[in-house]
Amino acid sequence: MHARRIVLGIGLSLALLAQAGCGLFPNRADRAPVDTPSAEEILDDIRQQRNPSYRTAAQGGTTIWDALRPRGDQGQVGAVNKYIWNAALETLDFLPVESVDPFSGVITTGYGTPPGGGQSYRATILVNDPALDARSLNVALMTRSGPAPAATVRAVEDAILTRARQLRARDSRL
Repeated sequence: MHARRIVLGIGLSLALLAQAGCGLFPNRADRAPVDTPSAEEILDDIRQQRNPSYRTAAQGGTTIWDALRPRGDQGQVGAVNKYIWNAALETLDFLPVESVDPFSGVITTGYGTPPGGGQSYRATILVNDPALDARSLNVALMTRSGPAPAATVRAVEDAILTRARQLRARDSRL
């Protein structure tokens, strides 16, 4: 037993010495430094891919006339439909929001009880298309005892889509 502890102590000491010795040797001079683009250059590349007419800061940047150019569909937040996105947040406002990501289109909530209801629910909503369409919306509802009934999920989806249409109609009147 005593010899086993001594061997273990020596082994750990050698391992620590080997780990500490990793920083003793200087970097090799023949290694080239890694050239990493700045965050602004990465953003310019992304913008250039999405909009080929975009001019980077190195190319003279944007001008005041760029603000007057027609843009794509204004009903989008990233790659999601803004009406469905806002309708989902409004319809399920009784659920505490845990995380939102408008670029991937995912809204995750915690458990909450609807007004006048006795069952608590948790929801994960995916808005995966810029179209105001039922195929753009996926809702997953969970209760504390497992998945919610399909009829409940369908009712929530219908409520979100109805509210999204109302929001779009309201915006078109302006």
